[in-house]
Amino acid sequence: MSSSRSYEMRRRAEHVDATRRRIVEAAVELHGSVGPAATTVMGIAELAGVTRATVYRHFPDDDTLFTACSAHWMAGQHPPDPASWSAIPDPDERLRHGLGELYRFYREGEPMLRRIYRDVDHLPASRRREVVARDTVIRDLLVAPYRPKAREKKVISALVAHVTSFWTWRSLCVDGGLDDGQVIDLCVALLRTARAR
Repeated sequence: MSSSRSYEMRRRAEHVDATRRRIVEAAVELHGSVGPAATTVMGIAELAGVTRATVYRHFPDDDTLFTACSAHWMAGQHPPDPASWSAIPDPDERLRHGLGELYRFYREGEPMLRRIYRDVDHLPASRRREVVARDTVIRDLLVAPYRPKAREKKVISALVAHVTSFWTWRSLCVDGGLDDGQVIDLCVALLRTARAR
């Protein structure tokens, strides 16, 4: 009797996990195709083959759903590792290395990232803060080795913010047809010029 009950409980747990996974995968697919702003609970439910009530039972609010979606999508990506950049003391080399990792990540995740950055104002507040915090860490790590004086800091910070932006990369590499290496060379030259002024 107990083994039969244990089997039933295990099957139920597997069914719950499978349903949750289908909901998350449906949300990820919609975020990557129409974007978070146009993704609805009804659309997720239809794509996952469940009811709206089932979606809400697994994910009672946007934040829990976005957290699960983000974790699921990121598990299949190779994001940059900004913490490792601190070991590169030369500012131009750190910029070159950091942009190389960042641009690779942008290229590999372009369809999803384009929609996430486009719809950033529609993300739950915690996800928006996460995006801003990640971008700030990247910028700060790339500005730091330049050790800009007070009068240079505003310019250096603005340029690093510009060259690390997803939209800058997309404009030059996707729309402009340049390869990542060409753009990185231009970015390093731009920062060198700004420091020499």
